[in-house]
Amino acid sequence: MLVLSNARLFLENLIKYGILVDPIQVVSLFLKDPYSWPSLCLVILSNVFVLTALHIEKRLAAGTISERSGSVLHSLNLLTVLCFPALVVLTVSSATPVGALFALLTYTIVFLKLFSFRDVNRWCREQRAKDESARLGELGTSPAPAKRNSASGQKTANGDVVESSVSYPANLSYKDLYYFLLAPTLCYELNFPRSPRIRKRFLLRRLIEMLFFTQLIVGLIQQWMVPTIQNSMKPFRDMDYSRIIERLLKLAVPNHFIWLIFFYWLFHSSMNAVAEVLRFGDREFYRDWWNSESVTYFWQNWNIPVHKWCLRHFYVPMIRYGCRRWMARTAVFLLSAFFHEYLVSVPLRMFRLWAFMGMMAQLPLAWFVGKFLQGNYGNAAVWISLIIGQPIAVLMYVHDYYVLNYEGSQ
Repeated sequence: MLVLSNARLFLENLIKYGILVDPIQVVSLFLKDPYSWPSLCLVILSNVFVLTALHIEKRLAAGTISERSGSVLHSLNLLTVLCFPALVVLTVSSATPVGALFALLTYTIVFLKLFSFRDVNRWCREQRAKDESARLGELGTSPAPAKRNSASGQKTANGDVVESSVSYPANLSYKDLYYFLLAPTLCYELNFPRSPRIRKRFLLRRLIEMLFFTQLIVGLIQQWMVPTIQNSMKPFRDMDYSRIIERLLKLAVPNHFIWLIFFYWLFHSSMNAVAEVLRFGDREFYRDWWNSESVTYFWQNWNIPVHKWCLRHFYVPMIRYGCRRWMARTAVFLLSAFFHEYLVSVPLRMFRLWAFMGMMAQLPLAWFVGKFLQGNYGNAAVWISLIIGQPIAVLMYVHDYYVLNYEGSQ
């Protein structure tokens, strides 16, 4: 039934609009002026903030600046990582929405990684101070040169090995930091588990998948989503609610296909390809979110790198400082809602808070599903929220962007 119904939709679209797929047109989404590449320049400039964080840590390890000064410098550096690209995107007219999204996504990843880099190195210094204090208490004399503490929690699985154990502060090197920046993880460690070798056939399969699914996503957007969105503008202007609902349901099908394909492309094909090239051993990028019987389970398992970062650097520290669990969960959703809105509103140069409200709506939805729906009913509620929720946000942003940039001029 699914194959037949969607084949009918595909043929109807093809007969009505013809072939709209044009891979060359994608270039215009990144470049408005072929001689001006602001998004690429922003990505290259992100190295300034990376190197700043590294040199701050080197000064802290050497003891030439205090912990308080280092904390202030790190905070300023991290704040600039978020504010600087947003300011450039909002002021430079040649930055396209898609190119700006790519640049801001890069800076968001750099922010999260540098945040983890700062925390882990601070924990290493604290552990080093505790070890030296304990040694002083035992010997009653000045500490002898001691072995630096290495990263805790090193694990090997599925044959993964740690090639060489690096101890603090020997980890504060360009090679170590840039390996972490390229690795498909947001949580820093002094020693990552490493694969014994690069599996060429596995890597080739992932690269072919990346190429194929990229073309498929572009084709589905151009052929299926764009005409549906364009035809949705008139019902929005006329406030024809029955037509709006019909367009929303029509958009839900290609939108969900694209979301599922993008999930596989990113979390399975791309991350595994990068991990294979870097021989990065930890390949847990997602768990069985499709079996989610609660909204909470979905958010904990569909994006493991982000979940681990939130748990390690945000949720657990809040619990440790005495916050209640519901407050910590709310704070995590607030942080996630901020970044969702940041990555949508700034590239579009308009602030409507649809993404923010969509993320915050997950809190009452999680409460409702957890209290009243169990088992398959909870799983159905999670899937319905995914299938319907995203097209609503897409239509709201596209409608507002169209009104702001095109309707007035026409």
